[in-house]
Amino acid sequence: MIEGAQAWFLSLGTEYGVNPWIFGAIYIGAIPFFLLSIAWLVRRARAGQSTVAPAMLAGFFFVSAYLYLAIAGRNIPLWVWLFLALLVAWGAFTTIRDTRAKMAAAKIDAEGSMRQDDKLP
Repeated sequence: MIEGAQAWFLSLGTEYGVNPWIFGAIYIGAIPFFLLSIAWLVRRARAGQSTVAPAMLAGFFFVSAYLYLAIAGRNIPLWVWLFLALLVAWGAFTTIRDTRAKMAAAKIDAEGSMRQDDKLP
């Protein structure tokens, strides 16, 4: 059963012109870079600096595997693109929500530490 599922999965790569191993490597390999970009974004927001570059990098790493699919793939069914669009939209929504929460927490921490410094003699 597992062998059959694996054979079917790998045959999709041949059918659609995409190497599933490369797709998976890009997908997994981009995770640390995505997380580093988010950390950089929060750090820059905390410092009151522009967050455009880290936000763009985070977005690139978030969709990098799907970019590979778009570039290398052929005859990809419409339902796959719709499903991926929903995944990307949901992922973007949750990432933005979580990043805003981290930035707000960082701002509160920064304001709290400034108030602490003001109280020092």
